[in-house]
Amino acid sequence: MPSGQLAKAEIINLDTGAKVQCMFNPKEYTFSKSNGWQESKTKGQNVAPLEFSGGEPANLSVQLLFDTNESHTHLNLGVVAGRDVRTYTKGLWDMMKINENKKNQATNKGEPPICRFVWGSMWSFQAVITSISQKFTLFASDGTPLRAVLDVSFKQLMDEGQYPRQNPTSGGNPGEHVRLIREGETLPYIAYEEYGDPTVWRHLANTNQIADPRRLRPGDLLLITPLPSR
Repeated sequence: MPSGQLAKAEIINLDTGAKVQCMFNPKEYTFSKSNGWQESKTKGQNVAPLEFSGGEPANLSVQLLFDTNESHTHLNLGVVAGRDVRTYTKGLWDMMKINENKKNQATNKGEPPICRFVWGSMWSFQAVITSISQKFTLFASDGTPLRAVLDVSFKQLMDEGQYPRQNPTSGGNPGEHVRLIREGETLPYIAYEEYGDPTVWRHLANTNQIADPRRLRPGDLLLITPLPSR
């Protein structure tokens, strides 16, 4: 990864290998999961006993921003200012379409591809996309859409990897975790909150290969590691 850049979230079509890289990392995302409980049919009781019927897949909801009003030289997307933003969001819509070359073994009918939401090396989420809502908020003079906000919902396929590995018991290195950079935060401020000493901000810069600490991008992830022994 080039110096000064943090990992970009991306969605990978596991059927074709095609990737949709997020122009801007999401500011937040939401996980939800439900368990099924059935009431037993009994008489003469105030509360019927409950029987566990099984867990339901987890859901991931995320909002993504795509903008072609200006070029993005920091991305490997070749974003051209003024290009139709749908050029860069089309890959997500393709993951909602039926792949005729892939058939469900039970029904022998085509189905949409499996995908994986990935954000760096800390976590990933293998799922299918269940819904997309795309809102256009900026247009060129000829009506070409330049900015789009997409609300994307994923449904889990595998019971693994849906949470970041942030502690020794979940697979990360001891004392390591990730932190979301928020608007207005600086490296000295983050260093003070994480280590109690704003002067050790260079450790954060070196760990995350940040060449210009004055240009933090809200929404990016920062890897927090223990200070080296003195």
